[in-house]
Amino acid sequence: MATSLEIRALVVDDSASMRRQLGYALERVGIHSLEAEDGADAWRKLQGAEVHIVLTDINMPVMDGLKLISLLRAAAAYRGTPIVVITTEGAERDRERALGLGANAFLVKPVQSGQVVETVQGLLVPREEGPTS
Repeated sequence: MATSLEIRALVVDDSASMRRQLGYALERVGIHSLEAEDGADAWRKLQGAEVHIVLTDINMPVMDGLKLISLLRAAAAYRGTPIVVITTEGAERDRERALGLGANAFLVKPVQSGQVVETVQGLLVPREEGPTS
């Protein structure tokens, strides 16, 4: 049975080629993407769009990904929206900071499309954990 639910992701990165790469990977598994070039652009675009997951870089001009995560977690409408950080920042302190602000996953570039898709699907598909018989 097909569902009419269209899953949408917001891909936030100052690199157009990275946004395209992530968008193509998501499209292959039926997730439509909206692109933003930095946190400020993402915040503007979120005001008129429904998204189910956000993928963001950390280092971007105007507004970085950490500030975007803070804004999302402070806004009731996005408090529960999964956030995946995809960045070149591989230091443990960067990972801890992003996760501490409310990111759900942290991937270090370069990333494989399959790794991104697996992470996104894992955050979007509710795990059915109940009593087993």
